[in-house]
Parts: sequence; structure tokens; C-alpha cells
Amino acid sequence: MSVLSLNNVKKSYKLGDGSEFPVLKGINVSFDKGELVSIIGESGSGKSTLMNIIGGLDSKFEGEVLVDGKNIGAFTEKELDIYRKNKIGFIFQSFNLVPHLTILDNVALALTLSNVKRSEQVERAKEMLEKVGLKDHIHKKPNQLSGGQMQRVAIARALINDPEMIVADEPTGSLDSQTTQQILDIITQIAQEGKLVLLVTHSEHVAECSSRVIRIADGQIVEDRQGITLTPKETAETAKTKEISKNLNFAGAIKLAFKNMKEKKMRNILVAVGASIGIMSIMLMLSIGNGIKTYIRDTMESLANPLAVEVTMPEEEDTSAMGPEAFLSNTYFTQEDIDKLNTVEHVSAAEEHFSAFAMGTATASIDGKQAPLMMVSTLSQYNEYDLSEGTMANKNEIIINEAVKEELGIDDIVGKTITVSVQVDNRQIIIDTVVSGVLSGETSSMSGGMSQVYLYYDDLKQACAEQDYDLMPTSMMLIADAEENVDSIKSTVTDMGYGSSMQETMVETFTTMLDLFTGVLAGIAGISLLVSAIMILVVLYISVVERTREIGVMKAIGARRKDIRRIFISESFILGLAGGIIATVITFIIMFIGNAVIQSHFGVNMILISPYYVLFGIGISILISVLSGTLPAAKAAKLDPVESLRRD
Repeated sequence: MSVLSLNNVKKSYKLGDGSEFPVLKGINVSFDKGELVSIIGESGSGKSTLMNIIGGLDSKFEGEVLVDGKNIGAFTEKELDIYRKNKIGFIFQSFNLVPHLTILDNVALALTLSNVKRSEQVERAKEMLEKVGLKDHIHKKPNQLSGGQMQRVAIARALINDPEMIVADEPTGSLDSQTTQQILDIITQIAQEGKLVLLVTHSEHVAECSSRVIRIADGQIVEDRQGITLTPKETAETAKTKEISKNLNFAGAIKLAFKNMKEKKMRNILVAVGASIGIMSIMLMLSIGNGIKTYIRDTMESLANPLAVEVTMPEEEDTSAMGPEAFLSNTYFTQEDIDKLNTVEHVSAAEEHFSAFAMGTATASIDGKQAPLMMVSTLSQYNEYDLSEGTMANKNEIIINEAVKEELGIDDIVGKTITVSVQVDNRQIIIDTVVSGVLSGETSSMSGGMSQVYLYYDDLKQACAEQDYDLMPTSMMLIADAEENVDSIKSTVTDMGYGSSMQETMVETFTTMLDLFTGVLAGIAGISLLVSAIMILVVLYISVVERTREIGVMKAIGARRKDIRRIFISESFILGLAGGIIATVITFIIMFIGNAVIQSHFGVNMILISPYYVLFGIGISILISVLSGTLPAAKAAKLDPVESLRRD
């Protein structure tokens, strides 16, 4: 049985006016192994179209093309890919070598697409290159070879998968006479080793060196004659690869994509840098927000006793009174509440406290100077306070913050008597007390720069009693017997219906606002991600256009649509990964420089990069890049191999 038979094969092309132009008009011919067949004819006679059909590049035809008894016209796209990969080896007039790959990698390309191990690729590619006399040129690029050498590389590539048929389209058309003879000798040897070799040629000299000559004119075979007799040659037993079931996987696609991208290294680096700007901006905004929140929490924790749990009464829903008295009126603890809290498990002590958000109805005055107060709070014996001046207060002493001192305009205020007036339950309570210390500016900033004074609860309660008013606490501080029991105490008092401390509430509110603000800034910075996506999309589209012939070659040697998509998606993946890494590096550089400057002026670090931000940045960079590469990858995968190989 013939290895290849064509039965009434017809092919027509549609013209612009809707009519059809017949190129092949019923081709009937058979071929056997070991034949060297020259198919000759004038331009437009249909010989190249016939070769494309036999090679599985063109599947839209009428009739039958039987290879080992199977009609390739009925093959699915997947079966055609396998057919081209295992049965056919292509040799082109213009060589069609991939310019950025070495000679070794050009020959091994078909094995790369078949997911063959790299060591085996190298071994088999070297074997083929040695066979065509190029053993010493394996690390060169195609532009470093002569025309004859490049054609020998193309022959080695065609032989790498040990195909049954070699289809050569004008293999000597661009070579001089001496080089032509060298190539013909190699092709003749291939036929003598038992393979069917089909040559499309205009050259009568090439036809004279063939074992069979078929002449085509006007889409029909007009001559089919025998030529020279070829003497079969025995070949050494080698490992055959008649069926390659494996296909290009993502790891192989990434390796091949990386080799491809090295050709346009500078352009790809610039694209990655451009893509990194948006990612870097988002990471930086998140890191600044994280730094500020960490600073606030650390400062609050440094002021508070780790064993202390502040408890407040739940807020009342009645907000009908919207004047200043609404802010001064507090929900007080009753004696029953105090007794209940004293019974909470793991509580070693309970301290009563008072705090009023005064909205300016409280004042501090000295020597005729008066400062409006925004907050009046009581001190705790369990907390430490960072003072810029003076010492911790004792009985009948008070601490003020920097805002009060600046408002009063007295530099040496420590030790002076100050009069505090605060409204409690619509009663104006007057207290004469001594300033023992001034809170540091850093601690004062935690209250948002509000003017605030601190005194002991017993002193305030005594002042209220002197005006016939029994003061009850607005908050309670529970002291845990061990730090590991703090969370359980918080959980218990929450279940009992009590609230958390004012400071915790303020921090949560501020953190929420900061998260919102950070999100808005990150969103604005994220607009540049759209620009990055468009940039990557354009670059990959340009890459598809630039590499159209390369795509055609890969399809000719058996690359599936999925393989082409994977290669281009892998390139976009590499761009995204590089962009994410560059963004991370730039963000860390900014963090180190920025924190060094802030640390020298304010003694704190305000830019803190979380590992989650790094993972998020790199992940979103890869995601956007891969999504941007989807359309170009799909376009590349859909390219027609015949049209691709014709592209200049």
C-alpha cells in the first residue's frame, strides 16, 4: 500500500465577487517510501497549494488525501496537529528559522513543543546537526550562517521527529549552484534512507536528480515520469518517535517565552517598568496607611496598661438634645453596674473613671488667661503617661496637655495653681488644683490636638460633693489578673451589654476613615493599571505581527492553537511577574529612604510594607498582564499557517 495517495483532490479559492477560482482540478496520484519526487510547474500552477494540502496546512479541499490509509481531510484540528508533528517534515525556500533562537534551539523546537526533556532535546538536535554537517555551529544564531548552512539547519529541523515524509518547497531556490548540489545530496540521502521526499521546484536540474518527476499545469498533472534510480541505504537502528503524545505544558511554554522575550529585551524591560508604576503606587498607598495605623495602635498600647480593660455604658439612642449639653451628658454607671463588673472572672481590681467631651463648655484659667477645654478626663494609677515637663500628678494635682499650655501661653506652668471649670450634669463644677506635669506632644497628638486636662477621679468626686452632687463614673477600668485573660474579660463585658473604651472607639473610627482614604488613593493610583494593561496589549499585538512567520513555522511543525496561546500568555505572565517584582523593589527603596527621612525628623516609621501587600502587588500585576495578553494570544493562535508563512 502506498504511503500517500491523492484521490480526485480539488481546491478552489473564493474571489471578491463571490465566484470561485479553481486551483487544483482533480489530482490523482500515489507515492511510496524511498521516492524523491520533484513537482514542477509554472507559478500559479497549483504545486504549492498541493504541498500545503499534503502537509496538513490546508484542510479545506475536496477529495481524499490518504496517509497510511487514513483520510487527513476528515481529521480534526487536533489530529492535524499530531499529523504535522509526527508524519511531516517541512523544508522552506526562505529557511524560516526563528532568528532569536540558536541553531540548536531551532532544530529542537519541535521537541520543545512535544514537551521532550531538555537533555533529550539537546542530544537529538546535536545528532541531526552532525548529520547535516553543522556540529560546530550549534550555538550560533541564523544570521551568522550562510544560506546553505541555514537550509541544512532547516533540514535538520525537518528530520528531528523522524517523519515519514519530507515536504520541501523550493529548498534550493535561493542558493548558488554549488550549495544547491550539497543540499540535493543531503535530500537524496534522506530518500535513500526510506523516507518519501516531495520537492516543489522550478529547476530542471533539481528534477533531473529526482527518482520521479511530476509536472503540474493549470491545476492538473500533465506528466508523471520516472527519473533516476535511487539505491536504498541501510541505516543504524535509532530510537524512533513515530507518535508523540505529549504536548507543550506551561513550564515549557514559559521557558520558550523567556527565550523569545530576550530578543526584545530592552523593550520588554521598559514595558515591565511602565507596568510596575501603578502597582508600586498602590503598594505605597497601602503601606503608608498601614504605617499610620500601626503608629496609632502602638502609641495607644504604649499609653495603656496591657492588663487594663476599659468599659463604658452602652450609648443611649435618644439624641433629641443637640446642644452642648448633649455632649456633656453621659451615661453613668450605677452601683449595681459597679458591683456586677467586680464579679467578672479574672478581674483583680476595678477603677472608676470620668470623661466628658466638653465642646468648649469647660475651661482652664490662670492669672486672668483662659483656655477652652475639649476634654476632661481622669487619671489611672495603672497607666504610665509620657510627660514632656514635670512629674506624675498626686492628690489635688492635675496634668494638662501641650494644647492647653499653648492656649494659656505660660512657659513655666508646672507648679502653678490652675482653675478648672467643667459642666457635669448641668452643674458647673469648679476645681482649684496644681499643674504637676505636661503631656508630651506625641501623646497629645493622639487626642487630635484637642485641649485636654487629666485629674484623679477622687478629686473630681470631692469637688462635686462640695456642691451637693454625687458623681458616678462614666467608665470603669478592669484590671486582669493575667494578660492572657484580657480577651476573655473583654468578651464577658461585651456579652453583659457594656461598651468598649472611648479611645478604642476613636481608634476604630479613625482606622475606618484611614482605610477609606487609603482605598480612594489606591483606587486613583490604580488608574495607571489600565494604562499598563493597554500598553501590554499593544506590545503583544505588535509581537504577534512581528512574529507571524514564526507562528506559521511552529504550526507547520505541529504546534496546536493551545500551544501558541500558552506561549503568548506565558510572555504576558513573565511581563506581569517582572512588573510586580520591579514594583516591589521600588516600593522597598522608597520605604527605606522615606522612613529614614521621617525617622530623622519625627522618630517614627510611617511606611510599613506587609508581606500581603507584596503578594497582592505581584499577583495583581500578573493578573492584569495575563488578561491583557489574552486577546493577542487568541489572535496568534487563530493565524492561518499558510498565510503566516507567506508573510514577509
